[in-house]
Amino acid sequence: MDLAVTAIGRDRPGIVAAITGALLEAGGNADDSQMSILHGQFAVMLIVSVPEDASLSSIEERLAEVGRQFELGGITVSPVGSLDRGAAPTHVLTVYGADRPGIVHDAASTLASLGVNITDLRTRRTGDFETALFTLMVEIAVPDGVDAELDEALEHLRQSKQLEARLAELESEVF
Repeated sequence: MDLAVTAIGRDRPGIVAAITGALLEAGGNADDSQMSILHGQFAVMLIVSVPEDASLSSIEERLAEVGRQFELGGITVSPVGSLDRGAAPTHVLTVYGADRPGIVHDAASTLASLGVNITDLRTRRTGDFETALFTLMVEIAVPDGVDAELDEALEHLRQSKQLEARLAELESEVF
């Protein structure tokens, strides 16, 4: 059985160890995960495989105890269907400009209109209030045949929203 586990709350040492420890006690294995700290708030999402006979309620109870111990604002466990890794990223898009509301939406809408899937997204605001610079970096899966349209759409984004946008193809490595 595969589970999606998410947790959020104020950051402090030991959260990852406690969550993964509770999952390990249930026979779980973290197959895929991502964790970040945003403005002092901890956020993690894991895809975990557990034995088919594992008790979902027992896992939820163990993780709820971790949530109480670390005063997490939320911890969830959700069964997921068969794992489909989806489209692999083909490019990295970096967008940056003077900070203002809507930059993520503008870029994401541009990509979605062409059927481009975002596979990873990171943002960062730097500088003080008067000179804040916003940077968005996304890994994307560009469908075959939309390269020219994507270039045009990004040029429109640059011009209409006064942003810089750089697209770079990912090199695939064979291991």
